[in-house]
Amino acid sequence: MHKQFSDVDTVRAELLQNLVDDGETVTNLGSITRLEVVSRIEEVTKKIISSLSMEEAPVLTLKSRSRWSNVRFSKLVGLLLTMGGTVSTLRSDCPSTVMKFALILKALSAIYKLVQSDSYVTKRDIYYNDPQLFGSQKTLDTIVDDISCLLKVPRRSLHVCASTKGLISGDLCYLEEDGTRVDCTSTVVPVSSSVSGIINIVSSAKFVLVIEKDATFQRLVDDEFCINFYPCIIITGKGVPDVNSRLMVKKLWETLHIPVFALMDADPHGIEIMCIYKYGSISMAFEAPTLTVSSMLWLGLLPSDIESLGLPQDALIPLTVADERKLNNIKKRPYMSFHPAWEKEMELMLRWKQKAEIESLVSIAPHFLTRVYLHNKLSYGGWI
Repeated sequence: MHKQFSDVDTVRAELLQNLVDDGETVTNLGSITRLEVVSRIEEVTKKIISSLSMEEAPVLTLKSRSRWSNVRFSKLVGLLLTMGGTVSTLRSDCPSTVMKFALILKALSAIYKLVQSDSYVTKRDIYYNDPQLFGSQKTLDTIVDDISCLLKVPRRSLHVCASTKGLISGDLCYLEEDGTRVDCTSTVVPVSSSVSGIINIVSSAKFVLVIEKDATFQRLVDDEFCINFYPCIIITGKGVPDVNSRLMVKKLWETLHIPVFALMDADPHGIEIMCIYKYGSISMAFEAPTLTVSSMLWLGLLPSDIESLGLPQDALIPLTVADERKLNNIKKRPYMSFHPAWEKEMELMLRWKQKAEIESLVSIAPHFLTRVYLHNKLSYGGWI
């Protein structure tokens, strides 16, 4: 198998320069201290108190996390939040923004106490303390991300943990933060809820395989892919990945310096998920340096594989109008100019107006994915 290692030092050097150029602090490169987080929360609070003392309506200014105009692209890091750009002003005296203003202060209060006491809770814990106030878990999730962006600190530095949904297996052992030894060699393990605290990573893996869906992941586990075929690590975020799954892939990449491959469906959704792992998303661009793996390679399922493998017509799925719209939107993103091979694959999908799931390989043979497809890809190349 061809080896492609990532120059982590080069990535860090560019990131440092980017942050200096933008006038940002570099505290989000490592573990920001509790004192710094407390200080930043207090600064926000002081501004609110100052406004009240002058009989002015307090406001909070948030960077918009849904606009491409607010991000820029770095080939080695991914999507980064820019200085300036579009912001949202939450006024405490405006009916349309007062609720969000209040929710942010409520969450800030809870986070302040957690950081001061060095305690950790999940987002669900905060939500269920006052579910009527927050209305939904999704609302609280957005509020926590807004606070992380407002304070310019990684979300985990807020002492609010996201519940993990990812799974991992393969040639990997490590110690959890509490000293628990985890062996993924012959079993499936939930991705740690405290990835930053993992130490003593031991592995002889030749690569990490990031898998889009749980069903495909379980197929590789059942076929003992990591034992019978290659010493490797397989991980899935079960669709759109949670932060912990992305942190784990990043941790393995930085620690082991081995190639990271993406195994996704040959459809717009699969491509989107791969892009999130590789370059991040605009909504989490403020934390991209700690989450992205820019060296990730697209192993499959490639749209061109549909023809070369002769997948039967009844194993394919027609593209919808929404699919075509998503593909065209992805093609416009700043990183696409660095991936002409990706563009060709997406053009094929648009031309044929068809997509395929990884499970469609079963139509060729029951164990075709593990015994033929992945073996050929990993032995002879074919990733982009």
